Amino acid sequence: MNDDGLSKSAILLLSLGEDEAAEVMKFLGPKEVQKIGTAMAALSNVSKETINNVFSEFYDAAGDKTTLGMGSDAYIRSVLKKALGDDKAAGLIDRILQGGDTSGIEALKWMDASTVAELIHNEHPQIIATILVHLESDQSAEILSHFTERLRHDTLLRIATLDGIQPTALKELNDVMSKLLSGGTNIKKAALGGVKVVADIMNYMGGGQETAAIDNIRDLDPDMAQQVLDAMFVFENLIDVDDRGIQLLLREIQSESLIIALKGASEELREKIFKNMSQRAAEMMRDDLESKGPVRISEVESEQKEILKVVRRLADEGQIILSGKGEEGFV
Repeated sequence: MNDDGLSKSAILLLSLGEDEAAEVMKFLGPKEVQKIGTAMAALSNVSKETINNVFSEFYDAAGDKTTLGMGSDAYIRSVLKKALGDDKAAGLIDRILQGGDTSGIEALKWMDASTVAELIHNEHPQIIATILVHLESDQSAEILSHFTERLRHDTLLRIATLDGIQPTALKELNDVMSKLLSGGTNIKKAALGGVKVVADIMNYMGGGQETAAIDNIRDLDPDMAQQVLDAMFVFENLIDVDDRGIQLLLREIQSESLIIALKGASEELREKIFKNMSQRAAEMMRDDLESKGPVRISEVESEQKEILKVVRRLADEGQIILSGKGEEGFV
């Protein structure tokens, strides 16, 4: 969801009323709720015309009244608690409005990465690995960025070799984190971890951390390192995305972001991007690339990572198909 979409969604939810907004938010995941909640908290001085335009877009009818004049902090707290329950809402409110605290593996999904890292960094790396495979890959990558290099590498190796979680391991995790999964000793072994999970996490890491982690895995197990590399989808792999997919992607990203990202791309990938633009847009992009001065590698990698986040979202939505190195393709 882009910034304009977030703003419109926030205006709409603030206009619906607490119960209706809560019902909508029940269908959203942690990331979506956080983004929309933050957008709601940031709204101020919303004009009647803007509200009417949003209503027209969503309902094809303008609304005459809005609840936007009410105190948004109390409103957001109430909506989140109704939608998510007190425990989950407390963790999210803490990030949006500086609220309370939560515990347990499910609650970790609603917490910021630095807080999670602080909570778990002293645990055994095997416990940390077991926790991280239950989180979203980008959140796990950010959590790992707060660890020492030694702990980060150890954890990634353990995730790569983790082929399941036994009931006894779940019990230990329950003791450490208060609650991981519901169920008793008859819990079926969960197929979590493995090379693909490491690849997904490393796709969200910064270039320096990613290279160091791969080098560490290669020192211990060269075959595994190659498997991780083969499973990763990197910026240059965009050359394998079909033209329709590239066109969908171009609608979702800003030109300035693309210009910086392409500074570190091959000529072949650049040409693929250009051919999926209008002739005028491609000429302007070429000129902008030529006139753009030197850009730090870290900045190029950062923009490439942001674009890849959009790529993965489109892939998750089934709008484009990705093909990683050594793979026929996956959605």
